Amino acid sequence: MKTAFFFILAFSFSFPFSGSAQTKDPRYQPKEYVEINHPEWSKNATIYEANIRQYTLEGTFKAFEKHLPRLKKMGVDIIWLMPIHPIGELNRKGKLGSYYSVKDFKAINPEFGTMKDFQHLVDKIHSLGMYVIIDWVGNHSAWDNPLAKEHPEWYTKTRKGKFQPTPWYDWDDVIDFDYNNPDLRKYMTDALKFWVKETNIDGYRADVAGFMPVDFWENARAELDQIKPVIMLAEWESRDLYKKSFDMTYSWSLWNEMKVAVNQQKLGGLVEYLAHDVSTVPRNAYRMTFTDNHDKNSWEGNPYLNFGPGLKTAIVMTGVVNGMPLCYSGQEAGLNRSLKFFEKDPIEWKQDENGEIFTKLFHLKHKNKALWNGKFGGEMIRVVNDHQDQIISFYREMEKDAVLPVLNFSDKSVNVNLNTNYFEGKYKELFTGKIYNISGKTTLKLEPWAYLVLVKENEPN
Repeated sequence: MKTAFFFILAFSFSFPFSGSAQTKDPRYQPKEYVEINHPEWSKNATIYEANIRQYTLEGTFKAFEKHLPRLKKMGVDIIWLMPIHPIGELNRKGKLGSYYSVKDFKAINPEFGTMKDFQHLVDKIHSLGMYVIIDWVGNHSAWDNPLAKEHPEWYTKTRKGKFQPTPWYDWDDVIDFDYNNPDLRKYMTDALKFWVKETNIDGYRADVAGFMPVDFWENARAELDQIKPVIMLAEWESRDLYKKSFDMTYSWSLWNEMKVAVNQQKLGGLVEYLAHDVSTVPRNAYRMTFTDNHDKNSWEGNPYLNFGPGLKTAIVMTGVVNGMPLCYSGQEAGLNRSLKFFEKDPIEWKQDENGEIFTKLFHLKHKNKALWNGKFGGEMIRVVNDHQDQIISFYREMEKDAVLPVLNFSDKSVNVNLNTNYFEGKYKELFTGKIYNISGKTTLKLEPWAYLVLVKENEPN
């Protein structure tokens, strides 16, 4: 009997019960996927894409400067300038050509002004407490970029040894770089560093970033960060770019699923997007959310065509989901047409409800930690409702801040019951100021395309 007793006692000490101390073995410890450090100021930032050519009648840096106080008041933090470089003339599309056919990576497009004008713009943006990034087109160049003659070995070739546009695309005004060449990589990295050193910009938006090797971007980011902390936005949507190179990628998939939700009134894909965002996107990665940008505006129509009566609902969605919301030039003025891409086509500036929506969302983003970017913000938690084929509802919380958005993605009035048992409290609606006392079960009536952004009122200490 004693032998059996001691055996049982020893066995119990060898195999601790559940609830004992966790293993210290480093192989099983969770690791943060994102290894870069985001600039501190980016944690609650918003972003604005500026199309200089179409922004004013003049289409210059100086003319754009006059809009900066308005953008600051709107709540914009990062101003992304579409490419500022000279545009190729050989095989040019249209009269003015594409911004994305770069003739000189270290020069200024004379249509916009001079290097001095650009430097003044950067300084003015900084003086207002905002930041500036420029578009970088590293995948290809214009046909008449001097590099084509000086370093033809830096380009991919056809089977006949001729220059070619990026394979499979109709980008006939550009020719494709070959990043297997180390000297091209060094040239491009030095060019990226040039603008940060010489003009003090704060980072880049990288055109078709996924067409260039990840290891090129990882090294470029490391070299840029040695100059100053930069922010990098990839026109791409993949996990590998988050690790050591880009703070933020596009969220094309959200745009696509919102368009389906509005036009086909099917929410399955949108719910799937939210589920994947929570479960597969690294916690400290940023995603850029939008209803419009220069690609969507030029190639796939304008937001009024894409989202119709659900446009404002979609804009609100981009401002409350996980991600950094974008406003494209003219959206705040109710831009209801596609801007021409290769010709002059100035924006008509006027007051519009869209501007009020962006302003309220951007300012809420600044002060409410639940909506901050990456790990600084709150995770999206689904709030179950009884009309999940029409209504998206979720909750985000960080420290004392909380937001409960409820959005009707349908053309029907809906009386919806929400299971808010864990989200009780007093809330103030962002756009109307109406007070809602949320209890364990909440019933709301939402008109077609209606949206509520319920902001929890903090109790006094």
